[in-house]
Amino acid sequence: MSVSPAIEPPQLAPEPQYMSVRQVAAYLQLNEKKIYALLKEGKIPGTKITGKWLFPRELIDRWLLDASHSGVMTDRLIVTGSDDPLLFRSIIDQAHRCRARALLTYSPTGTRLGLELLQAHRADACALHWGPDTESHLRHPALLTQYPQHRNWVLIRLFRRRQGILLSPALALSNAPLQDILEQAQRHALQWTLRQPGAGSQRFLIDALQTLNIDINTLSKAETARTEREAAATISMGLADLAPGCEAAASEFGLAFSPLGWEAFDLVLPREIYFRKMFQDLLAQLRQPSTRQLAGTLQGYDMDCCGTLIWSGQ
Repeated sequence: MSVSPAIEPPQLAPEPQYMSVRQVAAYLQLNEKKIYALLKEGKIPGTKITGKWLFPRELIDRWLLDASHSGVMTDRLIVTGSDDPLLFRSIIDQAHRCRARALLTYSPTGTRLGLELLQAHRADACALHWGPDTESHLRHPALLTQYPQHRNWVLIRLFRRRQGILLSPALALSNAPLQDILEQAQRHALQWTLRQPGAGSQRFLIDALQTLNIDINTLSKAETARTEREAAATISMGLADLAPGCEAAASEFGLAFSPLGWEAFDLVLPREIYFRKMFQDLLAQLRQPSTRQLAGTLQGYDMDCCGTLIWSGQ
């Protein structure tokens, strides 16, 4: 008795990791003109390579989940971008109140990388600062418009904070004026911890040094720090003498601080996330008297504009 050979099921082609305009239109059951319209409005994640639009399937799926408001994404808030001691503590406090009901996390990466993560739908909000507060109404929107998603973003003022130079205890004891300290630094008698390219504190320092006719590239760099608090830690550990940073970071590590000016510290996020309860709860936390009291303890904050809508991408 002969046995018929088993019939092999047809092999399905693997789903592409990156889809073309035609493929993503079929995937979303939309026409191709609508896909181009969504791209123009910065509402769909895609990238243009050698003149051809490609859409990562993973990001398209995340975009669909986020748009559905089904609870999969609304029980989380991922904040990235610039580092700040007051924002960090506020987020940690709220995360502990949420317990396991939701994920609230803060991943300080620096301003530029934070915006790239927001553009790629990897984060829900990005903290940023980019120069003196007197120019923030121009600089911050100009920075955001470099990213296609900006048309769907809003910019919220969290606070103003004092930016300057963190000093080692030895420099503080010398009581030397800042100009003398900077002259020592130019002679390579002092070691700097500098920040990575794309960090707001590095941008502020570059601008401040330019007014003093000092090129940042002439400074002697001992370390590169990825966050405000890492910069402060390198000085506290004796690895460097100076670093750019905010006054609150100096306070946390018991360092001296020489102010260079005030800056606006803002949060950029998509409109739909602005209305999430988790984000509104974070704003409420920042407006609490207890947070204002903490800001006074850390020093170098002005909370009067907390929660103000500064700019809308439309």
